[in-house]
Amino acid sequence: MITVIGTGTGAPLAPDARAALAGAALVVGGRRHLEAAGLPGTVERIVLGPLAPALDAVEEHLAKPREDGRETPVVVLASGDPGFFGIVRALAERFGPRRLDVRPGVSSVATAFARLGLTWDDAVVVSAHGREVRTALNVCRARPKVAVLTGPGAGPAELGAGLRASRRVLVVASALGDPARERLERVTPAEAAARDWGDAVNVVLCLDEERLAEPGGARTVAGAPPGPAGWALAEDAFAHRDSMITKFEVRALALARLGPRPGDLVWDVGAGSGSVAVECARFGAAVTAVEKTRDGVERVRANAAAHGVDVHVVHGAAPTVLSDLDDPDAVFVGGGGRELPAIVTACARRARRAVVVAVAALDRVPAAREALVSAGFGCDGVLLQSSRLAPLPGDVTRLAAANPVFLLWGVRPPAAMNVETDVEADAESDVRTDVEAEGVAQ
Repeated sequence: MITVIGTGTGAPLAPDARAALAGAALVVGGRRHLEAAGLPGTVERIVLGPLAPALDAVEEHLAKPREDGRETPVVVLASGDPGFFGIVRALAERFGPRRLDVRPGVSSVATAFARLGLTWDDAVVVSAHGREVRTALNVCRARPKVAVLTGPGAGPAELGAGLRASRRVLVVASALGDPARERLERVTPAEAAARDWGDAVNVVLCLDEERLAEPGGARTVAGAPPGPAGWALAEDAFAHRDSMITKFEVRALALARLGPRPGDLVWDVGAGSGSVAVECARFGAAVTAVEKTRDGVERVRANAAAHGVDVHVVHGAAPTVLSDLDDPDAVFVGGGGRELPAIVTACARRARRAVVVAVAALDRVPAAREALVSAGFGCDGVLLQSSRLAPLPGDVTRLAAANPVFLLWGVRPPAAMNVETDVEADAESDVRTDVEAEGVAQ
C-alpha cells in the first residue's frame, strides 16, 4: 500500500499517520512537509518537484523485494485533503485506487470558509493551479460564492485584475494553520491587483455579498445550484419594448448551439432585452451583454436582477466596444443592421468556440455567413418558422404565424480551439505539482 497523508491546515498528525511515517522506507512530499515530519535520517525521501520522476521512484521502491517478502512501505505527504484537487488522482491513475491508503486532512477551502463563519456546501470550487486563470475568473463572475485554489500566474493579483469591473469581495487566505503567519484579508479586486502576495496564499474566496444575503433554505445537493428546470422562457418572463425580444423558439436553438456552461464567457451582442444573456447566465456561464441604447441597458439589468443572475452590461455600439472585452467562448449576435458583417467578423476573430447569429432580413444572411466562413468557422443554419396556438372567440383555437428568423451558427474546428492544459495530465510541466495546490508553495 501507498499511504497518502493529508497534513491539513494546522492540526497535528493523527497517531496512525505518525505510525505510518515511523515505519516508512520512503517518504515523498514537498520540502516543508518533509522538514516538519521529523523523519529519522535513515528514511529515504524525495522532495517533490516534477511529478513524473517521483512516481517512477515510488514504483521502483514498491518493486524492491524485502527480506520478509513484503513491499517497501511508502508514504506520500500532501497538503490539506489530498483527494481534493490533489495527488490522489495521479497516484490512483498510476497504481490503482486499491493500493492507496488515504488519510485526509482538513482542506484549505473548508478552513477558509470556517474562519469566516460561512457554510460552503453551496460554494463552487475551481482550481487555477497550472491552468488558465480565465476559467476561474468566469466562474467568479457568474457565481456568488467561489473558492479558487491558486497557482503561479493565477493568484490574487491576477484574479483581482480580471474582476475589476465586478462588485465582488476577495478574501485572500494565506498560511492557514500557522499561528504566527495565518492571514485572511478582505480586499477589493483593485486592491488585490495592486499587491504582490508572495508564495503563502492557500486559497482565494470570491464573494458577491449582496447575493449571499438572499434566503437559501435547506440544501440537498452540494455545490452550485443545479441548472435551470426550464429554458427558452416565454417572452413575458422578460421586460421588453414593442416585442423586441428573441422569441423562445429561436432562443431554444440558439442556446443549444451556444452551449453555455460554468467557466464559459458568453457575449450577447445587440442584447435588446437581454433574454439570451439571462438564459446563458442561468446555465452558469459568465455573460457580457452589449447594448447601444440607454433604456436597453437598464432593461437588461432589470431582467438579470429579476432572474437572480449577474450579467455585466456594456453600454456602447458594436463592433467598437468589443475590443475592450475579454475573449468569449461563445457569442450571440442579435442585432447589427448594416454593421452586421463587421460585428460578426469581430466576434468570430475572438470567439474560442462558437458564434450564433439571428437575422430577420434575408438580404443580410449571405454577408453574415461569409463573415463566419472567412474566419475559419464551419457554418450551418436554418430558417425558423413557427405558428403558435392562439384563441378565437367561441372557445376555438387557430394557428398564428410568427415572423421567420434565420439562425446561423459557426463552430470553430476542434483543432483550432484553445484547449486548457490539465496539470494532472502533464504534471511535469510545472514544478509545483497538484500535491501543493492546496497548500503553500515550496
